[in-house]
Amino acid sequence: MSPSTVPLKVLLHVPEETALPRARANARNLLAAAPGTEVEIVVNAGAVAAALAQPDPGTDALLRLCANSLRGAGLSAPADLVVVPAAVLHLAQRQSEGWSYIRA
Repeated sequence: MSPSTVPLKVLLHVPEETALPRARANARNLLAAAPGTEVEIVVNAGAVAAALAQPDPGTDALLRLCANSLRGAGLSAPADLVVVPAAVLHLAQRQSEGWSYIRA
């Protein structure tokens, strides 16, 4: 299988509120350019509140919210959003599975 036919798996890491719109745009652009790509937008720290306050139907299914960050901010996520126990663990596990990491 040539590199161009191997499906991409991309993590967009969003630790800051200002990076959220950029990550969402990156995800949209990536999926438009390479439709078979798997994309996760991993949100932690100060960005979790922004992700909850600024819903985006086009990319919310890609979000992976950090439970530690939610708890630390006194927030909870709606049932339709995916929450991972710890962003750092999720990022490390995905990278060990061959996912590419990009900080937004």
